[in-house]
Amino acid sequence: MKLLVQPGAGLQPITDAIRRAKKTVDIAVFRLNRKEVETALGQAVQRGVKVRALIAHTNRGGEDRLRKLEERLLAMGVTVSRTGDEFVKYHGKYLIVDNTLYVFGFNYTKSDLSKRRSFAVQTRDRRAVSDATKLFESDIGRQPYDGTTTSPLVVSPETSRAALTKFISGAKRRLAIYDGRLEDTSIIKLLRQRAEAGVVVQVLGKAAKVAPGEVRALKDLRIHVRAIIRDGTHAFVGSQSLRKLELDRRREVGVIVRNPSVARQMLEVFETDWNASGSDDEKDEKKDDKKDAGALTGARS
Repeated sequence: MKLLVQPGAGLQPITDAIRRAKKTVDIAVFRLNRKEVETALGQAVQRGVKVRALIAHTNRGGEDRLRKLEERLLAMGVTVSRTGDEFVKYHGKYLIVDNTLYVFGFNYTKSDLSKRRSFAVQTRDRRAVSDATKLFESDIGRQPYDGTTTSPLVVSPETSRAALTKFISGAKRRLAIYDGRLEDTSIIKLLRQRAEAGVVVQVLGKAAKVAPGEVRALKDLRIHVRAIIRDGTHAFVGSQSLRKLELDRRREVGVIVRNPSVARQMLEVFETDWNASGSDDEKDEKKDDKKDAGALTGARS
């Protein structure tokens, strides 16, 4: 399992993966305006790879851009399908290259890669790859997806509420969360319960208060990933915020990370962002504390 961090990683790991494809590439797209991804997909077709794209039926960027993307991909020989419209949005972003799954918190766009904090996870976990393939086939065929909460793949609306409730409930020491719109009342209640049980809950983004000082707005970057790091050993990365709309009425896709090394990498990024995003008052207090400690040391010496 590998972690991609944006900004920083860029598109190179993704285009390289597509270029290495031997048999199949399946890509779910909400937004795509980077030429290098389109080129890599077209080159894969030319090598004899079966390439399929599932494009969202709508996004805020408008129908016209989606139609033009569809036309360009079709011209390259990519098999293109459109999602259904039974959900408010098809917002999931993932890529399956042969036997490897990539789950993204970001879109294939310049702004997501250069101005927004986000993650992606690469995994060869057989269950995750198998379930992602099943999801892709279901959405292409506009058929119901039969998912389970035992899978590492977290899919809205079918499994996400139950899976993420279970994931959060398992926290013993700390929950570090990236979420731009943490609003779901049941999830907030659960987070308060964990805080009351002694779990440190920290949120970068926007959320109702769980405990004093636990929510900070990320400075310098916008948040585009939805991620939860639990106890520094497990994590969740995906496209669904912890709010009712994205848990219950939209197609969103995420993955549970059980790799401690990847979870620690995510936590290191979170701690850097958390410390950089403290209020001016908090930063002044820290400076004063350092000055007081220095003065005390000087007095003792």
